[in-house]
Amino acid sequence: MRKKSYFAASSAAALISAALACPAYAQSANTPDASGQANVEKNDNIIVVTAQKREQNLQDVPLSITVVGGQELQKQGANSLVDYAGYVPGLAIDNAGTPGLSTVTLRGISPTTSAAAVGFYLDDAPVGSSSLYARGNELSLDLLPYDIERIEVLRGPQGTLYGASSIGGLLKYVTVEPNVSEFGIRAGAEAFSIDGADDLGWAGQVMVNAPLVTDLVAVTGSFAWRKSPGWVDNTMSAALDNQNEYEQMGGRVSVLVKATEDLSIELQGIWQSIDAESNGAYAADLTGERLGNGTSGNNFVAEPFNSRFAYYSGTLNYDLGPIALTSVSTYSDNHSVQIIDGSYIFGTLFPLLTGGAIDPGLTPTTYTVDLEKFSQEVRLASTGTGALSWLVGGFYTHEKSAQDQLVRSFDMAGVPIAPLDPLAIVALPATYKEYAVFGNMSLRLGERFEITGGVRWARNEQEFRQISSGAIVPLANDPGSSSESIFTYSLSPQFKISEDAMVYARVASGYRPGGPNVIVPGVPPTVDSDTLTNYEIGFKADLADRMVTVDVAAFYMDWKDIQVAQSFGGIGGLANGGTATSKGVEGALTIRPVSGLSLGLTAAYTDSTLSEDVPAISGLDGDRLPNVPKFSGSARLDYAVPVNGGDELIFGAGVRYTGKRLSLVESDPQAVRAREYTAVDLNASYTFNGHWTVRAYARNLLNDKGELSRSLIADGLDTPVYLTITPLQPRTVGLALELDF
Repeated sequence: MRKKSYFAASSAAALISAALACPAYAQSANTPDASGQANVEKNDNIIVVTAQKREQNLQDVPLSITVVGGQELQKQGANSLVDYAGYVPGLAIDNAGTPGLSTVTLRGISPTTSAAAVGFYLDDAPVGSSSLYARGNELSLDLLPYDIERIEVLRGPQGTLYGASSIGGLLKYVTVEPNVSEFGIRAGAEAFSIDGADDLGWAGQVMVNAPLVTDLVAVTGSFAWRKSPGWVDNTMSAALDNQNEYEQMGGRVSVLVKATEDLSIELQGIWQSIDAESNGAYAADLTGERLGNGTSGNNFVAEPFNSRFAYYSGTLNYDLGPIALTSVSTYSDNHSVQIIDGSYIFGTLFPLLTGGAIDPGLTPTTYTVDLEKFSQEVRLASTGTGALSWLVGGFYTHEKSAQDQLVRSFDMAGVPIAPLDPLAIVALPATYKEYAVFGNMSLRLGERFEITGGVRWARNEQEFRQISSGAIVPLANDPGSSSESIFTYSLSPQFKISEDAMVYARVASGYRPGGPNVIVPGVPPTVDSDTLTNYEIGFKADLADRMVTVDVAAFYMDWKDIQVAQSFGGIGGLANGGTATSKGVEGALTIRPVSGLSLGLTAAYTDSTLSEDVPAISGLDGDRLPNVPKFSGSARLDYAVPVNGGDELIFGAGVRYTGKRLSLVESDPQAVRAREYTAVDLNASYTFNGHWTVRAYARNLLNDKGELSRSLIADGLDTPVYLTITPLQPRTVGLALELDF
């Protein structure tokens, strides 16, 4: 529910308000090869996941999950969240044209402020912010897939086992574990072209696994580097043509020590940088006619985005016989800088602010976010195969964030305007502390019935400071604070129809933390958590000797006390207001008629609407919520056939469809709809001598001109000026050579 911006020329609250708005085709993760990457058990079709913090067959977990394999992503030429979202039921991504700037929606639950509604985990720990002031809604973790074993997408609230800010669901990256018995290396190079780009893109990656002490100590190291050409031009300056070029680099080092059969320790570090020259958005007039050549933006100045992410973790697993101990300690540091051209908003106010003495000008606005996050989780879990299994744990996290905003003032020639420069300086430092205890238990009653339930109690304490100065904002340095306790639960009975088929029901709750509010007269000092309860019934089955896999679920979600950004007499702030429901059906069907051939189908129908009037956001009862396609689906065919005695030929084809999406709630007069799209993807590879692979792919082969999002941009007086469009990436064709031994 992306808010409208209320820019009051005489108040810092305007700028602060802007900061607040704002199919299972995986490998089965059974047996690592020499490089540490999981092999596909082609005759088994079992996929192991850790969604409930213990290893389980995907088909035995009583909740809706999609698993995306890291190697499958590479085969298809998928390198970011946007690339694979279309094949995951209920997952929608609104991207700003570069990795690292993505808003994630699951089951119709999208961010309504700058706090995230979908959580991110890296192995066993949360990443990203849980607070209101670190842009958690769009600074999403977007890792290159080279040493990712799989991505688990958990739909519905995951508050019991995973905690805050996962009311819509969770995306969990699972990295490749070092192999202590065999040496292995994987390396590859790739070149690709994007329709409309003047240059070729390229990528290179390498991963090495080396046992330092056989069967005892191993290290895995990897490095990946990708440079993508720009294909968005600019109507204001030829110097900004092809402006959305970006470069992404990532590295990882992981050391695994298996001290005994029962004790293991893994230490790892992950680093990533993203450098984008400018945004990847098109501009259109108010009728929807795209400007320039149809693939052009209209920003006056470049809008670069730079991100630096560092993550360190230590994981201890100790099997004590009937009980297993797990301890996970993590520290992450995320630094991002983004420049947004605010000239259409702030620059248009210059004549008003100066009585006509100064003409409209340029106002590049810099957003800097620093986030340091420490987390510690300790849990005990039962082992064995008895009728009762349980897990208890404790969790602590400490976040320290700083969001700085700087609005400069220049004339159209780029010369600073002394009376108005800087227009505004705002700093929003904050701390967020949370501690929690949780438990989960499963009880089997006979051979067919099992019931799983869990609870979590959490308390967060936050401190915040609002610091401002500048030509149009008052001097301020004001503190705020908040604290709250939250209880969440889950209950999932399941019934085995047969050894390979089950039905389940699930009731689960989740929450998104509140926090201190902006400090201006008339605005409530704090905003409370919003909460969501999910009711779900599902069916999972492996049929016809596992030639057919079915996973379907129907859900109803009740969202209360929704956090919204609203105007308090022209001053922007946060509030709790309104309720909404999201209901629908989602499913995946996989058919394997013969060895090596797989047909996958996915579909999701989501009806996500307000369930009462919410005047603060111009919403009426029954209004569709933004960023949510009512229908999305995909079809995918994959065929692998042995040739020449030991070689292998793989061919894949996919079609993904996403329906229209709103930018704001349906009754908002400034709401606009993004175009639906249907993209066709192809991939093929040939592996020879068991080690060398030549791979080719095409994404959006037919060059569909669909849109990820469309929004209306208004000036400083809230008068509509133009439309901004984030397009589906044009046809992308790539060729790669890979070595694996």
